[in-house]
Amino acid sequence: MNEIIKNKKLYIFDMDGTIYLGDQVFECAVKLISWLRNNGRRVMFFTNNASHTPDFYIAKLNRLGFGATRDEIMTSGDVTIEFLRAHRENKSVYLVGTPELESQFIESGIKLTNNDDIQPDIVITSFDTTLTYEKLERACRYIRNGAEYLSTHPDLNCPTEHGSVPDSGALIAFVTASTGAVPEVFGKPNEMVVRMIGEVTGIDRADMCVFGDRLYTDVALGQKNGVTSVLVLSGETSADDVLRADERDRPDFIYDDLGGVLDG
Repeated sequence: MNEIIKNKKLYIFDMDGTIYLGDQVFECAVKLISWLRNNGRRVMFFTNNASHTPDFYIAKLNRLGFGATRDEIMTSGDVTIEFLRAHRENKSVYLVGTPELESQFIESGIKLTNNDDIQPDIVITSFDTTLTYEKLERACRYIRNGAEYLSTHPDLNCPTEHGSVPDSGALIAFVTASTGAVPEVFGKPNEMVVRMIGEVTGIDRADMCVFGDRLYTDVALGQKNGVTSVLVLSGETSADDVLRADERDRPDFIYDDLGGVLDG
């Protein structure tokens, strides 16, 4: 293992495309994470995919052989909720998201509204596998009428074992094209992610390392916030994408998959 990577204290793993694709587990990821834990390193799983709750991810990680506890899981939904609690207390929210995300918001005390006759203070869009045209029309109408526009994460596509599917960033593009509004976006690479992880773990960002398959979220989280970044080519990004990227947007390290991290 590279000495710079080996000497970190906290290892942050993206999930989709990095440690698995759908229900297809990457055995090299299981091996690496097991090695880290056995050698006293702390592991964190962070996904921008807010379509599921942390409890869903805990169950999935355990089923796939990784093992995980609640304090090892964080999603862009968690970061968005924390922002609302701290900076938009008691504001009403129209959420374009899955029933799971809606439940997480409600359980966290966020005031959701679904009354077509009531103008919300805030519109939030996310990765919504239950998306309808009605939801998009209402979101755009509310934003034109003055609602603040936020989004959980910027990912354009979500990698699956059947290929990529449109993600939250694609919804942002639709809403922005219709309204002209550009949202504040949470999740990676927003600095709030690193700050929250530091608060939860007590570990300084200089002692963190982030692993992921996207330049504009995972790698950017590291490059913009002083965290060592490792790109794997097992998901969305190709080697050609890296060559085309500006030098400042490239990762500190790059491997075909997580197996190369342990062997390198």
